[in-house]
Amino acid sequence: MKIDFSHISIDAVSKQYIPNLSFSLEDFNLRINANSKFGILGPNGAGKTTLISILTGLLEPSSGKVDYVLKNGNLLEGIKLKQSIGFVPQDFAFYPELTPVQNLHYFGALSGLNKAQIKTRTEFTLEALGLTAVAKKKAHTFSGGMKRRLNLAIGIIHEPAILFLDEPTVGVDVQSKFAILQLLDKINSEGTTIIYTSHHLTEAQDFCSDIAMIDKGKLICTNETLRLLEEYQATHLEDLFIKLTGQALRD
Repeated sequence: MKIDFSHISIDAVSKQYIPNLSFSLEDFNLRINANSKFGILGPNGAGKTTLISILTGLLEPSSGKVDYVLKNGNLLEGIKLKQSIGFVPQDFAFYPELTPVQNLHYFGALSGLNKAQIKTRTEFTLEALGLTAVAKKKAHTFSGGMKRRLNLAIGIIHEPAILFLDEPTVGVDVQSKFAILQLLDKINSEGTTIIYTSHHLTEAQDFCSDIAMIDKGKLICTNETLRLLEEYQATHLEDLFIKLTGQALRD
């Protein structure tokens, strides 16, 4: 669903969990511009999952607000916002006893597509992700790479304007990784804003146009990827990551 999208504004967002009263996010501010491939990176427990959950509407912040802003200054809200967002979680989010076609038809209808749109988009995503030959086989029989590609197909079936990706290439073979990233580059070039989180820092450096690094619920730094490396005189994103978050092991 193409919209005249400008940016996501994250304003003083905090998330406090009861009963231990710890903050997963605290007074967090960030702007994510349209058409970017925006990486949200940080160690385990940094608050990445909480932030993504708030941005996708799965969690409510304890305080602060998130606005999806259109180019005319109006806000994208309600059902239009939900239909404009795609989310590909790290865990597989499909029905393993169904085939890819059945899964895509179900999730396409859930996203508000009509029958003709579902048919067209199902054929496109299966072809783009190399799943046409197994379109009518049950998903539980698939390899890890095939399941990961089906997960992505479901997230983009409705052509979202904003796509959230949580570890989209974890545990996949080189060919699946190439197919996934190639398709993501294509849909980004066609206007989809991508918000991406991963522990694969080399992949993130190559893929992301912009990066925000967070730790202990707070924003450490954000900028265009190359400018961020220059600013901190880091050769690689891994060097920058260790420099800013330390070498201590995380749970």
